[in-house]
Amino acid sequence: MITEQSITPLLQETQLASASVRQLTDEQKAALLHRIADLVLTNAALILTENGKDLDAVPDGDPKKDRLLLNEKRIVALAASLRAVAQLPDPTGQLLVERTLEQGLQLRKIAVPLGVVGVIYESRPNVTLDVASLCLRSGNACVLKGGKEAYYSNTILVELIHQALREAGVPEAAVSLLPPDRSVVQELLTATRYVDIIIPRGSESLIKFVRQHSLVPTIETGAGVCHTYVEQSADLEKARDVVVNAKVSRPAACNALDCILVDEAVAPRFLPMLVADFTKWNVEIFADETAYPILLEAQYPLLQKAQADDFGREFLDYKCAVKVVSDAEEALGHIQAYSSRHSEAILSQNTVLIDRFLSKVDAATVYANASTRFTDGEVFGLGAEIGISTQKLHARGPFALEKLVTEKWIVVGDGQTRW
Repeated sequence: MITEQSITPLLQETQLASASVRQLTDEQKAALLHRIADLVLTNAALILTENGKDLDAVPDGDPKKDRLLLNEKRIVALAASLRAVAQLPDPTGQLLVERTLEQGLQLRKIAVPLGVVGVIYESRPNVTLDVASLCLRSGNACVLKGGKEAYYSNTILVELIHQALREAGVPEAAVSLLPPDRSVVQELLTATRYVDIIIPRGSESLIKFVRQHSLVPTIETGAGVCHTYVEQSADLEKARDVVVNAKVSRPAACNALDCILVDEAVAPRFLPMLVADFTKWNVEIFADETAYPILLEAQYPLLQKAQADDFGREFLDYKCAVKVVSDAEEALGHIQAYSSRHSEAILSQNTVLIDRFLSKVDAATVYANASTRFTDGEVFGLGAEIGISTQKLHARGPFALEKLVTEKWIVVGDGQTRW
């Protein structure tokens, strides 16, 4: 048993197992994912029992409970996602460049697995299957560091993955679950000999900690401070529906709306239109000095005056900031100042302004007249995702199968030398 004092033996085993995964054929990797999907469905009752142990420890009012929850519908969706990833093209082995050098050397560049992918995440047990499926499909091994709040859920899911790996003749260590203790994180972040990349998925504080302490290369995912700008030409009925959906459909998701920007020309009409739906969902509004009296007059019951730190804040809850802006220039400036570069939206019928917004806003995904809630690897046809990358190197946006590879140059000669 690996103790919290050292995870090095487990990391060594995972690195060794990565060679076995790398040697699997396209058909073998696809079959492995289909087998995991079968095991997930046939063991649904056991998964729900273990997930219930995790849920019992979380208060009903905590928004994290929805992220933690597994039910029959979600289990069916998890199995479907595994099968969807299995059907995606294998990203490894693709020939990227082929040429003959003047010295007669045969040169090829091909896509190859990264090796060992470490992922640190919180709450969501679905991430366990998403990461494992994407890594195995792309020929990688993975090290999973889930949160203690999902301990029982993650454990049973990894046990099912291990069963499928054993049946396929692949070492169980190809998918390794670390102890939930925070003490193991520092060792993981410095395991440069055994782990090729670290991907943090979770809160802004988690991502910041990994960025500051990791010696292993990292890809940042997860933190989303998302804005929706209601421009004065917008169809206000549609705008209301989009804003409500972006905020309440799943507020604990990283693509959920955090701040509504409203043109002052339509704020007196638009903001009262939110009252009924936001009241129904008990959304607490943090309004700036212009929005506050409008919502107060509309008798919005859960109203607070916004403080400076309410802007640029990822709420992950039924809470939302509102700011009234004078024009598109002010809206763009606010987004530039406070965005986490995840997902940003404009609601407008002015095509010139829409084009300007889409080209000027620096974010992984930008929207015109649609909810930011669509930023998702599965929705984008990627099968699943490890997270939403908000950085610019290697991967940006939904980080999925096609980005879990690197490149290898292969050079074949016949005795050539260079002096």
